[in-house]
Amino acid sequence: MSPITLSPGLAYYPDYLDRPAQERLLSSLREITRQAPLYTPRMPRTGKPFSVRMTNCGPLGWVSDVEGYRYQPTHPETGKPWPAMPDQVLRAWEELSDYPHPPDACLINFYEPTARMGMHQDKDEEEFAAPVVSLSLGDTALFRYGGLERKDPTRSIKLRSGDAIVFGGPARLIYHGIDRLNAGSSDLLPQGGRLSLTLRKVEKAI
Repeated sequence: MSPITLSPGLAYYPDYLDRPAQERLLSSLREITRQAPLYTPRMPRTGKPFSVRMTNCGPLGWVSDVEGYRYQPTHPETGKPWPAMPDQVLRAWEELSDYPHPPDACLINFYEPTARMGMHQDKDEEEFAAPVVSLSLGDTALFRYGGLERKDPTRSIKLRSGDAIVFGGPARLIYHGIDRLNAGSSDLLPQGGRLSLTLRKVEKAI
């Protein structure tokens, strides 16, 4: 599968997952959220709640609360280890990342129809040589991306259910975010909204 290069290091894979693959992944995510329920993260210092809910799977999970951003091996509310990543997720990493080691974390964000994600960098990891791989399920989202500085010009692309996007190399630390959802654009999730899976290698490979 040949990607569309949006900028150096930023690759877009439209329709990476067909409908049956999306349904299989959604089934896996339902089991994950039974073990590790979605919760509302909060901003460091202020405690302001995010508009998305999230959970994780894999050895480590990304969390945010008043104490800051970090990765940890347990769910912040249940105290239990995160569930294992589904084989389907690991295959996506193998096919898209061009990186020889498996991911440490898969962050799962659930967007209600009105949720968004402000422009930010993925920079809480130790290993920047590995790319970030993201998979989309559900309603179409307007994904905005810029450069390495917050003030850099931005462009946007619509991420539909089944799409994948990979940012690595010179794009590994670009600013990016989700401006809005096109509510009702997909019937994959019965309740509407969008799920995104973000795979990252957190720790330096030994």
